[in-house]
Amino acid sequence: MSNAIQPADLGFFSALAGAGSLSAAARELGVSTPAVSKHLAAMEARLGVPLVRRTTRRMSLTPEGELYLVQARRILGDIDVLHESLGAARETPTGLLRVNATLGFGRSHVAPLVSRFARKHPQVQVQLQLSVNPPPLSDNAFDVCVRFGSPPDARVLARRLASNRRLLCAAPSYLARRGTPTSVEELARHDCIGIRQGDEAYGLWRLATARGRPVAVKTRGPLSTNDGGVAVNWALEGHGILLRAEWDIKSHLRSGRLVAVLPQHASPDADIYAVYPPGQQLAARVRAFVDFLAAAFARQGAPTRAA
Repeated sequence: MSNAIQPADLGFFSALAGAGSLSAAARELGVSTPAVSKHLAAMEARLGVPLVRRTTRRMSLTPEGELYLVQARRILGDIDVLHESLGAARETPTGLLRVNATLGFGRSHVAPLVSRFARKHPQVQVQLQLSVNPPPLSDNAFDVCVRFGSPPDARVLARRLASNRRLLCAAPSYLARRGTPTSVEELARHDCIGIRQGDEAYGLWRLATARGRPVAVKTRGPLSTNDGGVAVNWALEGHGILLRAEWDIKSHLRSGRLVAVLPQHASPDADIYAVYPPGQQLAARVRAFVDFLAAAFARQGAPTRAA
């Protein structure tokens, strides 16, 4: 019979056997003695074998009842172990953590943080995949995705890690050779380093004025790449003007190796988010990693704003 053994029967029979009598089991379970007798009779009817020998003063288990008790207590013990394990898993980061990030930002910022996180949480195995295009959020192929801009899909959860804009910049050597543009229209006469990433239209820079008015600029130049790190190196070597995220160029702006160009124009905000599917926030490894990222970005401070 498919439902001969029901989960509720296991705990009931273990309590009955431990109590030693129907009346004692009734007191322990907080029900009436007839209710205990009825439950036991229903179990035996479903199983097709007697589990208990009843007398006026005491009860004893049949061989089938002894077997049932041993297995019931084993199963109940396994359930307790599972419950404790799940409770520990909620508190202790363990298991596989699948992380995705974009190529340049992932290599320069996320990968070092993964290294530090792995040292802090040796029971977590981290798989970091870097990709040009963010994966579809609905695929559940990753536990955490670090991406730019708030996710368009309301079915996923997102935590803002840091503010971010894309700024125009160039090496002093390039500006000394070609001059510093004073308007976005002049960018059409300059060498601009192109980055072919994501679904953005290649060669079209979307900027905003200081008052937030959008401006689209069509650019050209002899060099383009799908790797942001390569593009930054080309800018440092004086090959042209680059539009790049603050987090990738802030150290070069501070050192003077790159100079802000048209600082009153920046791309719309592309803040950095940790994105994860619903339910994943319950996993200790996901919560710990997202908290770790947020704390690390907070310690690094906001990127330098161009003056």
